[in-house]
Amino acid sequence: MAFSYKVQEFFSAQLSEWELAADNYALLKDVSTRKISFGPYDVFLQFNPGRIRSTAARTDSSSIEARPCFLCRENRPARQRDLPFNDSYTVLVNPFPIFKTHLTITLNQHEDQRIRHRFSDLLGLAEALSGFTIFYNGPACGASAPDHLHFQAGESGFMPLEKDFTAGSLTRVISRVNETEILVWKGYERGIITLRGSNKESLTALFNTLYRKLSNLSPEQSEPMINIIACHHGDSFIVHFIPRKAHRPVQYYFREEDKKIVVSPASVDLAGIIITPREEDFMKLDREAVSDIFRQVCMGDDEIEMIAGDLE
Repeated sequence: MAFSYKVQEFFSAQLSEWELAADNYALLKDVSTRKISFGPYDVFLQFNPGRIRSTAARTDSSSIEARPCFLCRENRPARQRDLPFNDSYTVLVNPFPIFKTHLTITLNQHEDQRIRHRFSDLLGLAEALSGFTIFYNGPACGASAPDHLHFQAGESGFMPLEKDFTAGSLTRVISRVNETEILVWKGYERGIITLRGSNKESLTALFNTLYRKLSNLSPEQSEPMINIIACHHGDSFIVHFIPRKAHRPVQYYFREEDKKIVVSPASVDLAGIIITPREEDFMKLDREAVSDIFRQVCMGDDEIEMIAGDLE
């Protein structure tokens, strides 16, 4: 049986026996959404109060040290079962969902959220989980558990970025390396580099080069700020890299409630579904505010062009 079918069976079984998760997925059907048009593409807002735990998570070292790791097996809820993936990872149902089927895939041992030596694992997950898109939030890029390595997954096609990439009008191929295409996005408010190819070794080598280049731009950080979104269609992997300049927009930290915006962009937000756990933010965000948030946390087109220009 394909692993993705095992996951669907596991997911259904979990909702039948874990009341908290079942209730939260039922509530997901009633979340409000709102579209903001940017002309050739759209961004959607999702009013999802259940995500306040993740959006407002305190990820400073003292806060992390003061709480038990909720991804470690001994600290998980009694009713949260797990599904092994190879010998290293465990698939969990995320009880605070964005997607109709929202998974968290955790490393079995407690290890910091770092992608440097785990990129091939991400590709393996994308290949095994057909019909799902896998994403990685860096430790200062939306991960609410920066102390425990994990990926997340949701059904493919949910995030607007996936449709926008398929349309093709916002991207262009700038080079090919060992049959892997390197593409950059233009006019998307978020600087993105995309790799498309079937050779895992080539994709991993290009990732390593990109990682080194980004590390050189921010040598003081333990990991360059980045979000990664990956899927596998047919024979090809499609991997989107979104380098970051900031963890959260300045509005997140405002004390004045009329100016404060509780949005903490992670992969899903930057892929076009902005999660707003507060209704006031859901109502007041407009095109100008969304553009401002993207510009604050993401690199611009020119920066991306320079970084992607000599990946080999």
